[in-house]
Amino acid sequence: MEKLESLLKDLGYRVRYEKGNFKTGACVLQSNRVVVVNRFSNLEMKIGALVSILRDIPLDGGTLDEKQRQFLRSIKQTKLAI
Repeated sequence: MEKLESLLKDLGYRVRYEKGNFKTGACVLQSNRVVVVNRFSNLEMKIGALVSILRDIPLDGGTLDEKQRQFLRSIKQTKLAI
């Protein structure tokens, strides 16, 4: 989970854990580049929500190092079974 948070941070997003009623376990505030994750979700749901967000938001991987770009590619290519 720390790797996902670090990747989002390096892409310019802040990750916050707050209480909320999110159907997917998280939401993205695009204008503020903030990802809000439901802190009451279990670990599996939190990871799934972060992966889903990384897949859906438009990302510029130019600021990432090679290791992070490979990690992002693997996230975008892997299908989660939750």
